[in-house]
Amino acid sequence: MDGEKKSNGINRIIVYLKASIEEMKKVTWPTKKETYNYTLLVIFISLGVALFLGILDIIFTKGLEYLIINR
Repeated sequence: MDGEKKSNGINRIIVYLKASIEEMKKVTWPTKKETYNYTLLVIFISLGVALFLGILDIIFTKGLEYLIINR
């Protein structure tokens, strides 16, 4: 009985791996140019978000300092 469970588990893993390989063959991979453009887009968006959050941090810090000093 125990040997059947192991065999069944191994068969399920093999079926899963074969199905995964078949699905990977269907994937449309981006070209080099698309990958380059997407990378630049991610970098610039990340820099924009960092700048925005940095400005908010400065504003909130100055506001909190003002509240503490003028209390």
